Amino acid sequence: MRPTPHELPDLGFRSPSAASSVPQSEWPDRVRASDDLCVVDSEAYFIRGVLELPVLDHDERFGIGAWVSQKPDNFWQYAEHFDDDGDLAPTFGWLSNDFVFQGLSSLTLKTTVHFQGNGSRPQIVLHKADHPLVVAQ
Repeated sequence: MRPTPHELPDLGFRSPSAASSVPQSEWPDRVRASDDLCVVDSEAYFIRGVLELPVLDHDERFGIGAWVSQKPDNFWQYAEHFDDDGDLAPTFGWLSNDFVFQGLSSLTLKTTVHFQGNGSRPQIVLHKADHPLVVAQ
C-alpha cells in the first residue's frame, strides 16, 4: 500500500540480525520465524514491535518495525496472548536490528516492550542513553 502525500511510510526489518546472519541454507534447521515471532537455534527469542520517532513539524510519527530479544517465558506469554486485550506487563529486551543512525549502530540498545494486545505489535521504547536514536525518540 502506498502512503498518501500526507502520510509517512514506515520501515520494517524482516528478521532480527541474529537470524539474518544465518546462511539461507541453514534456515530450515536453525530458524523458526513468522512476521511477528522468531527463534534462532532454539535459544534466542525475538518479537517484532514498532519503534516510533517523532517527525519535526508533523503530528504523525515515523515507525520502524524492529525486533527485540525476549526471555523465553516472556516470548511464549506474548505468543499465547497476542490477540488478547493487552494486559501483559512491559518487558525488557535488547534491540536486535543493526541499523546505523547518525553514524552509530542501534544493535543491543536497551528497550522496554509495551504490549498493545488485540493483534497489534508492541511499542518499543528505548532506555535513556547518549545514543542519537534514543535522543531522537
